[in-house]
Amino acid sequence: QVQLVESGGGLVQAGGSLRLSCAASGRSFDEYLMAWFRQAPGKDYEFVAAITWLDGFTYYGDSAEGRFTISRDNAKKTLALQMNSLKPEDTAVYYCGAGFRAGLRHGDYDYWGQGTQVTVSS
Repeated sequence: QVQLVESGGGLVQAGGSLRLSCAASGRSFDEYLMAWFRQAPGKDYEFVAAITWLDGFTYYGDSAEGRFTISRDNAKKTLALQMNSLKPEDTAVYYCGAGFRAGLRHGDYDYWGQGTQVTVSS
């Protein structure tokens, strides 16, 4: 079955960096959009970034533009999110998702990882 397993979260000071990874398995993702969403306590899911698995075309949410970089390694079947210049408002659980010909809404995605906590202290 399809599995998405995130790793790399943790506690970091404001201004610091973290790199999240997502290991994908269980099927071909050639027509999938792979994405990172996040959810802060008491808030709805927020789109962070997405990338087309086949050709690497990227999309970014407003909060990620200019600070975060999404990438994928097709051979290793991994997705990554490099987060720089982190702010306390980036504190959230970050989820990796895979959606067949998906858009940028949370409901477009078919598969999700369990999430990884990112905490940014001020």
